[in-house]
Amino acid sequence: MKKLFFLLLLHFSLVNGATHAVKAEGTVLAASAQEQVNAQNINSVALDTTYNEHPSAPSWLVIPFVLLLIMIATGPLFYEHFWEHNFHRIAMGLGAIVVLYYLLVLHNIHQPVHSLAEYIQFISLLAALFMASGGILIKVDHRSTPLANVLLLISGAVLSNLIGTTGASMLLIRPFIRMNRNRIKPYHIVFFILMVSNVGGSLTPIGDPPLFLGFLKGVPFFWTLTHNWPAWLIALGLLALTFYVIDKQLSASRDLATESTTYSNSLSFTGKRNFFWLLLVILSVFLDPNVLSWVPSINYDGQRISFIREIIMLSVAYFSYQFADPKALQGNDFNFHPIREVAFIFVGIFATMMPALELVGAFARSPEGAALINQNTLYWGTGTLSAVLDNAPTYLNFLAAAMASQGADINDISQVRDFAQNQFPQSAFQLMAVSIASVFFGAMTYIGNGPNFMVKSIAEQNGIKMPSFFGYIIRYTVPILLPILFMIWLVFFAFA
Repeated sequence: MKKLFFLLLLHFSLVNGATHAVKAEGTVLAASAQEQVNAQNINSVALDTTYNEHPSAPSWLVIPFVLLLIMIATGPLFYEHFWEHNFHRIAMGLGAIVVLYYLLVLHNIHQPVHSLAEYIQFISLLAALFMASGGILIKVDHRSTPLANVLLLISGAVLSNLIGTTGASMLLIRPFIRMNRNRIKPYHIVFFILMVSNVGGSLTPIGDPPLFLGFLKGVPFFWTLTHNWPAWLIALGLLALTFYVIDKQLSASRDLATESTTYSNSLSFTGKRNFFWLLLVILSVFLDPNVLSWVPSINYDGQRISFIREIIMLSVAYFSYQFADPKALQGNDFNFHPIREVAFIFVGIFATMMPALELVGAFARSPEGAALINQNTLYWGTGTLSAVLDNAPTYLNFLAAAMASQGADINDISQVRDFAQNQFPQSAFQLMAVSIASVFFGAMTYIGNGPNFMVKSIAEQNGIKMPSFFGYIIRYTVPILLPILFMIWLVFFAFA
């Protein structure tokens, strides 16, 4: 159990660290991989020395992280009033404890800087998509039927690969609620989270943040489409079928044929100009200095940290709101509470999880840790941690561990590309396990993926009483999503 726990908390930092080559089996491929690693280790000695100057974080420093997760889970359930008025102070306070300890006691500025950079990239993308989509009012004048709902959910799942799960969620959640205004129930929102906010966006790097980070590290753009589509099709099909059966049964008591409302079956848009802002966000995703050498960057610890892309995204967030059609904002009941809640909650998560991930980093790269890594432990390990943490850094954790176990370095773009193209033993298969699990399991809890919290918040603002943190898990994801995830494991990974 101790080893499994450590496997679930793999190293998040961008340090190269000591890598461990697989035992040579006499093949040219293995020998070539070892030579690449040796060269990389020589080049990274200075970087490793910089990090090793600082003592490791003590084990008790994971307490703020655990405490924050517990409060996120129990706050809305047992002390809702206190939590609603103080969640931002709690998240910032617990995060400050960890960051100050790193700076003042460990004298380690590197880890907080890298975590801050990852957080800024994360929240810039979410804020831009939230603001831009909030200025687009979509009206679906169609009778709410199980089939119509399924078609909208599947369309949203496909769209999430083009504008991201956050963009698709923010664009469609309000029309979905309005279309079902006469019979909206919590399960409608839950399946929206499952299909549009998570599983749907597993085909492109734009779709979900962890895949986006993989693309930045060197995974080819169309790799996710060519490798993930069978699992995507099965999971999305099963979810759609399950929703249709549930929606059909629960709507049977209402005689839809007796409704007096006449529908035109039309689709109308207000605030079309904001589609330009959405397009600008999507294009800016590709302005990565690690992929395009001409893009300006901040060089820190041998890494090129992006800032031009984030400036563009934050500018889009501002201008898309300032120039949005007031009718669209009013029709969407637009306000800043959802993105504010996500920003504070996740700044606390990104800060407090640093020591937990650091403490087990050495184990993940050790021979004992490497021996535990295969497609099964990667799938369930990545998935379990993605359910209780943000799935973006979790993806990087397990990709780094999988590569290290085969003597490769996640900070070397060429090695990441080779790993994705199966130039290491079973490497593409392991990357597939990490990719699918990080996206699919992100739907298991409200905190698994950024859009989950925002969709929940928007639903509650529209008068929908959403299940609590534990209620969401016990009533929906465990009985509905978990069996599907288990089936995906059986079909693609268990017997490979």
